[in-house]
Amino acid sequence: MALSLRAPIIAPTAVIPGITADTGLSAVGAGLLTGLPVLLFALATPLATRSIRRFGPEATIILCLAGVLAGTVIRSIGPAPVVLAGTVLIGAAMTLGNIAVPVLIRRDVPFNRISAATGAYSATMNIGSMATLLGTAPLAALVGWRWAIAAWGVVTAAGLAYWLLRQRRGRFAPTPREAAASPAPAAPALSDGPGALAATARGSADRTRFRRVVGLLVLAFCGQSAAYYATTAWLPLLLADTRGLAPASSGATASLFQIAAVVGAFGVPLLASRTKLWIATAVIALCWAALPIGLLAAPEHFVLWALIGGVAQGGGFTAIFSIIPRVAHNNADVATASARIQGSGYLAATCAPPLAGWLNGATGSWTMPLFLVLAATLAFSIGSLLAVRLSERQ
Repeated sequence: MALSLRAPIIAPTAVIPGITADTGLSAVGAGLLTGLPVLLFALATPLATRSIRRFGPEATIILCLAGVLAGTVIRSIGPAPVVLAGTVLIGAAMTLGNIAVPVLIRRDVPFNRISAATGAYSATMNIGSMATLLGTAPLAALVGWRWAIAAWGVVTAAGLAYWLLRQRRGRFAPTPREAAASPAPAAPALSDGPGALAATARGSADRTRFRRVVGLLVLAFCGQSAAYYATTAWLPLLLADTRGLAPASSGATASLFQIAAVVGAFGVPLLASRTKLWIATAVIALCWAALPIGLLAAPEHFVLWALIGGVAQGGGFTAIFSIIPRVAHNNADVATASARIQGSGYLAATCAPPLAGWLNGATGSWTMPLFLVLAATLAFSIGSLLAVRLSERQ
């Protein structure tokens, strides 16, 4: 599932010249190949929550993979409008998976392994993205860009076949964890005594805490997504302008930012298992802030800052989505929280790259865009640290 949730929107970035030459897409249209899916991550979240409530998370995953596969095929066969239509379908379908996976993790994974499962999921998305980025251009040189971006649909088709087979074998019965989480029938109220009042007060306090944690995680994921997408979009050009790197060298350095995410995704659960999640989150917050501060204060060490920032972006995603199950009371809570957090975060992700580009054009330097990234990382730090500390209170 994770291999199909980011790689299909990364594949076109490796063959943009071929796509624009063959379809006549403008520079703005080419930007939509990656911008539209991220925008849909924000706009289509209500569709995902409705699907989970009506059909369940497993059926929603099947719909996701079927949509991604159909969009991948459509995008590779037509002129510019068809290419963009396939891109829209891919983005809408991926949104279903974005929301469904945290629900499945919360339901099926033992509580003490939620961070590890989330880390594996996050790391695999990054691995899939890197494999696609590295493999699409050589494949396009052999068979053309259309076949090259369609070929990655094989991975999605394999995932779809697996989930369909599981459904056919009836392996989607409620797990013990899900059954235990289901609310028991309410006992008849015998009185309105102190015990009943205390239970009502505890329930109200839990719901208040849940809403506060979700609000803080919205802030954290807005910062996480804005910092990640602004850096991904502009780091190669920033290094070319400020350090005089050739395109190949700046692109290779920017790829380190993506590769290092695997370390962060697995590092958070490992560190959290030996200390506490708030300590792991604090380490990630420091790493995130080190990226823009380092590029401003000591730009000659850009490779180090790219690596540290990569660790942060992989670990930040894991930290945020490891906190939700700590305060969610049921699967519906997870779906609602994930939809709100991701909807807001991906909207910030849509706005951050063009804002950073505008700041660069308006000022003629990369200082203000880096301050924008710094502000985003501080938003992540404040939101995530307050959320994790609040989630640990009993």
